[in-house]
Amino acid sequence: MNLSVYSGAKTNNKIKSANILNMIYDKSSFLPGSIDDPEFYQKIFDALPIPIFYRDLQGTYQMCNKAHEEFSGRLKSQIIGHSVFEVHTRHMAEIYYQRDQELLAKPDIQIYETQVKQKDGSRLDVVINKAVIRNNDNAIVGIVGSINDVTRLKKTEKRLEKAQESMEISSHMMHKINVGILMMDEANKVVDSNESFARLMGEDTAELFETIPGLKGADVNELVPDVVMKMLSGILSSGEDLLERDIKYKDKLLHVSVVTLYRQKVVGAVFRDMSAPLLVRDEIINRAYRIKEQNIETVQKIAHLLGENAAETEELLNSIIESHRYGNDK
Repeated sequence: MNLSVYSGAKTNNKIKSANILNMIYDKSSFLPGSIDDPEFYQKIFDALPIPIFYRDLQGTYQMCNKAHEEFSGRLKSQIIGHSVFEVHTRHMAEIYYQRDQELLAKPDIQIYETQVKQKDGSRLDVVINKAVIRNNDNAIVGIVGSINDVTRLKKTEKRLEKAQESMEISSHMMHKINVGILMMDEANKVVDSNESFARLMGEDTAELFETIPGLKGADVNELVPDVVMKMLSGILSSGEDLLERDIKYKDKLLHVSVVTLYRQKVVGAVFRDMSAPLLVRDEIINRAYRIKEQNIETVQKIAHLLGENAAETEELLNSIIESHRYGNDK
C-alpha cells in the first residue's frame, strides 16, 4: 500500500469532517475563545447517547458518532465514506434513500417511524429525525439526523393497550353479574362498583349510581353500613387476603366477602343477597363443602394418630360426611 496516499486520504477526511462540523455549529458563537482541536466537536457528538449521522447529497456517510456505531453494529471506518447501500441491508437502504430524496425535494424537518433489522435478525422500532444542512452560501450540502430507539416504548404501549382492553372487559363483566361489587382505594373512595351493589344498598344509592356511573370517587363511608366499612378498612390496613361475614341490612341477609386487590392500596368487596332462594341453596352447598374439607383434615389427623386403622377410620367418617351432605341436598 502507498502510505503517503493513505496518509493524505486520512488527512483529507479529517479536514472534511472538521468542515462539516463547522457548518453544523458556528465555533465563534458556540464557545468563547479559540478551540484548535479539529476533533473537538466529534468528541461532543460521541458523548451523546443518541445515534447521530451526517450524509452528503449522494447518500454517503461523512460523519457519525459512537452511539451510531453501536446501533449499526459497525465501526466508524466501516461507515464513513460508504453509502447507505453499503452500510445497510438493501431494504433499509432503499427506505433511507427514498426518505432522503423526499427531504431534499422539500427541505424541512422530517420525522418518521420505521423498523431496523439487526444482525441477529431482531427488529427495532425507531423514530428518525432528519433535517437538511446548508453551507455559508445557504446551499444544501447534505442531511443530518438522529435515531431514537423506541422498541421498549412500543412494547410498553402494547402492554398498556392489552391492560386497558382487559380492564374494559372486566368492567363490562363486573357490571353484568348479579352480585354486588365494590372497589375502594386507600382514601376510602370508590374506584368502581356495579349496579347490583347500588341496588343492594338501597334506593338512594341506586339513584346516585344513575347520576355517577360506577359511583366513582364517592365516599364509601356514606354508602355501606359501619360493619362493612370496618371490614374494608381492616383488610386495607392489614393487607390480609380475605375476610367474610354475614350481615343483616335493610331486611336482607347479605354475605360480604372482602379481598385485597392491591395490598394496602385497593380492596374489593362482593355482596350476595342470601334472601334469594338459589343463592341460599348454593351457599349451603358451598359451606357444607368447606365443612367437609375441614372435617377431612381432622380425619387425617385422627387417622395419623390411630395408625393401623387409619384408612378404615377415614373411609367411615367420609361416608358419614357424604351421607349428611346429600341428605341436606334432598
